[in-house]
Amino acid sequence: MSEQEKETASGSRELQTASAEYEYHTLMRLMGVSVSKHLLDEHFTLIWANEFYYKFIGWNKADYEAEFHNRPDLFYAKYDPEEWRRLTETVGDAIANHRDGYQLLSRMHRKDGNRLWIQFSTQFSEEYVNGYQVAYTVMTNIDELIRVQKEQSVTYENLPGFVAKYRIDKELNMTLLEGNSRFMEYFLEVENGKEESLHNRNIEDNMAAIWDNREKLLVGEPVHFVMCVKSRKGQTLWLQVNATCVDWQNGCPVYLALFIDITDVTELRQMQAKLTEQAEALKDALTVAEQANHAKSDFLSRMSHEIRTPMNAIIGMTTIAGAYIDDKQRVADCLKKIGYSSKHLMALINDVLDMSKIDEGKMKIAHENFNLESAIESLTSIIYPQAAAKGVNYTVPFVELSDTVLTGDAMRLNQVLLNLLSNAIKFTPEGGSVRLEIQQVRRLEKQLRVRFIVSDTGIGMSKEFQRRLFNPFEQESVTTARKFGGTGLGMPITKNLVTLMGGTISVKSEAEKGSTFTVEIDFEVPETRGSISSQKHPAMESLKVLVADYDRDSCVHTSNLLKNLGIWCDWVLTGEECVEKIRGLHSTGENYDVCFIDWKMPDLDGIEVTRRIREIVGTDTTIIIITAYDWSAIEKRASEAGANAFLAKPLFSSVLYNTLLSAAGKSKVLTMSSYGIQMNKPDLSGYHVLLAEDNELNREIAMELLKMTGVTVECAADGKEALEKFLADGDRIDLILMDMQMPVMDGYEAAERIRKSSHRRAGSIPIVAMTADAFHEDVVKASEAGMDGHLAKPIDSGLLYQVLGGMLKADK
Repeated sequence: MSEQEKETASGSRELQTASAEYEYHTLMRLMGVSVSKHLLDEHFTLIWANEFYYKFIGWNKADYEAEFHNRPDLFYAKYDPEEWRRLTETVGDAIANHRDGYQLLSRMHRKDGNRLWIQFSTQFSEEYVNGYQVAYTVMTNIDELIRVQKEQSVTYENLPGFVAKYRIDKELNMTLLEGNSRFMEYFLEVENGKEESLHNRNIEDNMAAIWDNREKLLVGEPVHFVMCVKSRKGQTLWLQVNATCVDWQNGCPVYLALFIDITDVTELRQMQAKLTEQAEALKDALTVAEQANHAKSDFLSRMSHEIRTPMNAIIGMTTIAGAYIDDKQRVADCLKKIGYSSKHLMALINDVLDMSKIDEGKMKIAHENFNLESAIESLTSIIYPQAAAKGVNYTVPFVELSDTVLTGDAMRLNQVLLNLLSNAIKFTPEGGSVRLEIQQVRRLEKQLRVRFIVSDTGIGMSKEFQRRLFNPFEQESVTTARKFGGTGLGMPITKNLVTLMGGTISVKSEAEKGSTFTVEIDFEVPETRGSISSQKHPAMESLKVLVADYDRDSCVHTSNLLKNLGIWCDWVLTGEECVEKIRGLHSTGENYDVCFIDWKMPDLDGIEVTRRIREIVGTDTTIIIITAYDWSAIEKRASEAGANAFLAKPLFSSVLYNTLLSAAGKSKVLTMSSYGIQMNKPDLSGYHVLLAEDNELNREIAMELLKMTGVTVECAADGKEALEKFLADGDRIDLILMDMQMPVMDGYEAAERIRKSSHRRAGSIPIVAMTADAFHEDVVKASEAGMDGHLAKPIDSGLLYQVLGGMLKADK
């Protein structure tokens, strides 16, 4: 490049820099807001601020720094200590509740003595300076807005008339919602010690005039009429009524009514101009209400389509099955499709109920201790069979987690990860991979931030769809919806749940290349951290363990699990290294007690490594093949090569604990997971179950499922009958299955009265809720009533058999 070209390029870069700076400062001036950067220390120390920060407080930058040394606490101490207390409490509350920022309406004291209404909007960042977290704050001058609001409030109270708001039902019953001070003073009176509305009697006296406007009132059109009323003092007034619909509640119009005293006609003329302005404002409110109604109508239309689709399949397949009742193969096919459609309908209903609870603010997030490893183990037991059935490789690496016993909502976390993983498997073709990676982001004294990364090699998403991904009912295309199914509610629910837990969710995706979802959630770390990994056994601490796995993260994770059990281990990344480690230790006269070998490694597979180890050490070492794949295809060859057992990845504390106890010569004390094995019906012959269920069809279904296990079943049609049967013959009953919503006496009361009865088994008889009340708070309510377990309808037969087998045999 010539000197002239270099000078030209340098000049171009300088011009671009100057242009960027000019655009930045221009943008700041146009926005007219203060932007500043602070430390979250005890002073809220100012690091940087734009020019509007200093304009708001009325100080120039040099004088502010000289006077207050960039410490807002000194500034507030001089002008407004009480406002500083409010600010620090707001910041502390946001940090304590794991929010990523806060908002605060405050009065800002200026140097000239004036005060401005300021809206603080602060975002906590991931940046740290000198060990303190950094926060970015935007301050907006809303002084004019507050002034206008106050003027509007004063206007409402000082209109030369009476103002009231009513809800009107189809029978023209008018419910008073609110009124201005003058209205209440004139038309509210106390009778018989109770506050009664005089206006109710006035409405009854003028019902003829109101009834003449019935058609307009019921459809929300404006109305104008005259009525004659009496005040509390007995004064007769003629009022001009001008009412406009401003809202709808439960299908009923809500009217804002202005009552003008036209006993003196002059006052009516003086109010005419003001009424015109008010009418325009009410029209705007009506437009907003109409938009809300359109949104509701669209939702109902889409829900109707989504519900009718699986219902059509259920009804249609039932009809076909009835027509081919003697064709077992055809009937079996119909039943299979009915089952799929029923589960789809159930998922849709659950999603809609979840969305409804979230929208209404009724979704509660639990704050309970749980073991993250156990939660992921339970999740994997669901996801692994789905992945295996589709031919998708599923892995779950843990990355250096310092704590696994946490405080939070394990059920909602499971729901979030289950949604993400189910979608990943659904949209990943055979031969692809799905990965759930769990990372520790940061560790504070009593808080742990955990990152969950769900990635897949599936069909991916377009950039345009990613912007709509978290909207209800959104799907990439009609073709995608038809091919893969789904309700379009899973991702909005997932995002809302993450937000309710104080976390964040983001997505990166590219069409035909896969997707990656990243969820970050803060959990508290309880002071008492009891876990499986803390149950160290002296016999295990002397074990020598070797781990061979081509995945470094898996080796580190397994090593950490063993370290928590008091066991130090060696690990290698290839089969050749594993064999050499075995040979080297054997040459010294010692052997490894246990060797965990990955099936698929880049140089030698696990079977060949096992064969070579046996040639060196004979039978002295326990060899366990670990794999994320279905080992049934290699089980025979691996066993012939000398493998003692097989374990599925990822490894969990309970699995390692049991395995190593066995290797140390101890019996198992915990249950090891077995992914993809369907629970068989237990043999429960000889046991007697009391079933409390008022619905005849539900009772028939439950009885058939129970009889398949060999138990005898006795039925009660309501809670009172169940209570009476227990009190009369409780010694013969081994377990009670209790519906919650029943006539005469519901299940909650029945369970409470059983527990409080004088029967000798009142406190020990197992009671299991079997109900359509399926939310977390319903489970808690059942437990508080004395229930030992909770089964949500529709009943999962496998879960029913698992609960029955566990409780009945434990009770004996």
